[in-house]
Amino acid sequence: MGEFEAIGDAVTGSMLARAVEPDAGEPGPDGHTHERCCLNCGILLTGPFCSACGQKSHIHRSLRAFAGDFIAGLMNFEGKFWRTLPMLAWRPGEMTRRYIAGERAKFISPVALYLFTVFAMFAVLNFTGALDADPETFKAELKEEIANDQRALAKLEAKRKDPATPKAELAGIDRKIANRKEDIADSQRIVIGQPLVVKDGNEEVPPWVEPLIKNATENPEMLSLKVQEAASKYSWLLIPLSVPFVWLLFPFSRRYRLYDHTVFVTYSLSFMMMLVIAAGLLVAGGWTALASFLFFVPPFHMYRHLKGAYKLGRISALIRTTLLVSFAFAAAGMFIAAAFAIGMM
Repeated sequence: MGEFEAIGDAVTGSMLARAVEPDAGEPGPDGHTHERCCLNCGILLTGPFCSACGQKSHIHRSLRAFAGDFIAGLMNFEGKFWRTLPMLAWRPGEMTRRYIAGERAKFISPVALYLFTVFAMFAVLNFTGALDADPETFKAELKEEIANDQRALAKLEAKRKDPATPKAELAGIDRKIANRKEDIADSQRIVIGQPLVVKDGNEEVPPWVEPLIKNATENPEMLSLKVQEAASKYSWLLIPLSVPFVWLLFPFSRRYRLYDHTVFVTYSLSFMMMLVIAAGLLVAGGWTALASFLFFVPPFHMYRHLKGAYKLGRISALIRTTLLVSFAFAAAGMFIAAAFAIGMM
């Protein structure tokens, strides 16, 4: 419906423009239109650009001009990209502060950069196969976990039978043995394709949950695809989930507004997704050890970003960085849980 409404709006605008300027929009021999009123909003033209909407006074309808617009748009984005990327990597605080202060034309906007990095991240991870779910690999890993659990269970049972074990510890050991046996039984059910029997405390889960669990255990590949789709579609949720945590770093400050925190969060998330892209490419190229070092980059980047964006001292920035790292794990956990919940529906 939205596409039809957009087409209708465009047609209506064109009809209004023609009512004001009967020859508006008709190209001459040179491929340019010649009009006295703006074709976009109908305002009387007084210069090379419309004073109301900013559109060019004289537009063109030729393939040569279209190619020129395409190249100009590409170069404009590329120019902003190569101006934004180095600052985001090394001087993120300064760039965030300058963007908030009003230097908008020099850098890619936080939202545009975020959408670009989300698209690029999922494209790279899918291309490299990092998100592929192989049922056989999943079952093989599960069998290995079962073997580890069985070894741990054998140690617990041996400790339970050992006369030297204090009686005060026996109740705790019994609970651990029961939990370990339940984990092994659940894993074995998944391996042989049986649905899990999930309980909430002493009560079985509601009936409407059982089909979801059954589908997830019987077809993990489909679950993985659905979770990926949900994570991609609702990736914007990371921003509102993260902003309150950043606000908690400055709860009593009137100097910074929610807008400032939102710009900070969006740029920060964009950089973290670029790290995921780099890690995916390194792993695909066989540089797994080098990719593992990228795990240490986020705290350092958060420190520089906080220190520069909010003009903090070293100690203040270090304390807030420690808190922000914990908050980041909490926000990521909430997002992953939401993606799984949506994917299992």
